[in-house]
Amino acid sequence: MGIIKVDPFRGFDNMLRRVGEVFDDVNRGGVRFEIGDFSPRVDIADTDTSITFHAELPGLVKSDVKIAITDGNVLTIRGEKKREEKTEEKNFLRVERSWGSFTRSFALPDNLDTSKVDASFENGVLNVSIPKAEPSKPKEQEISIK
Repeated sequence: MGIIKVDPFRGFDNMLRRVGEVFDDVNRGGVRFEIGDFSPRVDIADTDTSITFHAELPGLVKSDVKIAITDGNVLTIRGEKKREEKTEEKNFLRVERSWGSFTRSFALPDNLDTSKVDASFENGVLNVSIPKAEPSKPKEQEISIK
């Protein structure tokens, strides 16, 4: 009869890594929260002049989506992907498409000009571009020598 080694902490390091990834996202000002059964994937690009969000919203039209920026510099994308309401009988072998309402929120950095947001929706992709604010020039005050 052989000896079997048992590692009581097997998998524990994997769990710690995943928890660490969640906190890394929060610390980097990433995703704040997700709500809903359907959760669209979002790419975020940071350039010298703006931050751009690209959200995949297949099966939605422009009127199904709402975008808002709160005073606390949080961009929120919300909407609803509706289920097909056809009544014909089907014998599904597999159902993988999801539907339902969704909310995605992202913390924005302070250096953005949220009064000049540009949003477009084409071919199921929502593009939101927020320009970076011009850095303020340092104030110089001349002081007279007595």
